[in-house]
Amino acid sequence: MAESRTHVYRRRRAKRGRSRPPDRPNRTILLVLGLIGGFALGLLVLAVGPKAVNAWKKSHSVSRAEENLKQGKFSAAIDSAQQALRFDRDSLAAFRILAEATEKQNQAETVRWRAENEIDSQLNLASAALRFGQLDIARKALANVPKESRDSAAYNVVAGWLARAQGDEAGVDRHFAAAVEKEPKNELYQFNLAVLRIKSADPERRAAARESLERLAKVAPFRAGSLRALLSDAVARRDLAAAERYAQELQMTAQVTFSDYLLCLDFYKKLDEKKFTALLDKVKPVAARLSSDLALLLAWMNDNAMATEVLRWTEKLPAEKTTNPPPAIEIANALTLQKNWSRLRRWTRNGSWSEYEYLRLAYQAYAVRQTRQSSADAEFVSLWHAADRACEENPEREIRLARLASKWNLPTQAEQLWLRVAQNPLTRREALDALLEIYRATNDLPNLYLTAMRLHEASPDEPLLAAEYARLSLVLDRNAKEGQRVAQEAFEQAPSEPLCVSAQALSLHSLGRAAEGID
Repeated sequence: MAESRTHVYRRRRAKRGRSRPPDRPNRTILLVLGLIGGFALGLLVLAVGPKAVNAWKKSHSVSRAEENLKQGKFSAAIDSAQQALRFDRDSLAAFRILAEATEKQNQAETVRWRAENEIDSQLNLASAALRFGQLDIARKALANVPKESRDSAAYNVVAGWLARAQGDEAGVDRHFAAAVEKEPKNELYQFNLAVLRIKSADPERRAAARESLERLAKVAPFRAGSLRALLSDAVARRDLAAAERYAQELQMTAQVTFSDYLLCLDFYKKLDEKKFTALLDKVKPVAARLSSDLALLLAWMNDNAMATEVLRWTEKLPAEKTTNPPPAIEIANALTLQKNWSRLRRWTRNGSWSEYEYLRLAYQAYAVRQTRQSSADAEFVSLWHAADRACEENPEREIRLARLASKWNLPTQAEQLWLRVAQNPLTRREALDALLEIYRATNDLPNLYLTAMRLHEASPDEPLLAAEYARLSLVLDRNAKEGQRVAQEAFEQAPSEPLCVSAQALSLHSLGRAAEGID
């Protein structure tokens, strides 16, 4: 009986075993699939997770930078934008914020960020480059502006400022006039053109500019600037009644500056000695509050033959106001104008003028040279070399020392300095003009020709520069065909200018058509 029951149980278990599907392989497959899925999910998290986190961090940094920029927290905006670039090196939003924030802080880095930002137009890049004196970048940016966009007012404004930086006055006039033509109701464009043309040699242009400035003087943003231009024009024309009106109005504007008082002094000095003295007495204590204003007033007095008064007045001021630059420089200038060489040597012998040390050395060198003692030449060379070395690779110092060398009639020293200054696009025009004068004075025709050629290349639309270049090309037989072509173009631009006429006559003579030149 027991065996019978055991047999039944075995048969039942066997039957249940036969009816149940074999699940061991299925479980293995599911386990493998689970492992693969988990591994894939892990890879996905590892691949996408950091990107998602970085994207969030970049977005957060950009948002924070935007907020700081709106609140005027420019340093914080720069930090946040740079942090955004760590997560995305190509973030256009970060580049834009960096460009705007650095521009607000007047940092030259603006040019770099403008160049990186593809959203910003080439005009923004050119404008930023001009602001920081990077003319080559400005030229390249304007060259990249599509031709169909070069007829716009904005393009002509930026091109006009580039022309001014290059010393191309004809180009400035052409571009500013084109901007006004495109947007005749834009008061800023009107102001720019009027300030330029009020100095024009053309009476009609001057009159039109004067009329525009009279109107703009009633518009708050342009009031002070318009009055300054009108006052300078009235003084130049010796229209004393108009000048007095402009001077009084300028002094009453909210935007009046210390330099405006000097402009008014210019006028009153020519109009009324009594009013001039009263205004000067009023301005002196104001100037003495700030060393920069004191230096401006002393410089104005030196320029207006008042060096004696400069020395008399500054002797009464506390030493701490006069013995350091910039006032100390103007006192040295007054001593130079008075030719008081022994006192100039004492004034510049000791102490340190900090960042103006090169000027102390230059004045000391000039004073030594003017004493004409036996050892003066060697001492002058040593001191001047020290001054020159102190301003190397600093464009502002080099140009200031170059101006002094020209003013003091030191042609050898001036030439070397101006050649260096001419390498800077921003100061090239002034340097080439100065070199032209040096080579004319020494009758150095080969260098005169090369300098005239560089001036023409820098300002191709100025007929007088073109005529001078053409004349020298023909006289020296340097690229005569080019000289003939340039002479023809200059004559067509300004047929009444004597220099253009003589260059054209010389060109016709070189072509065997002298009779036409006489006609």
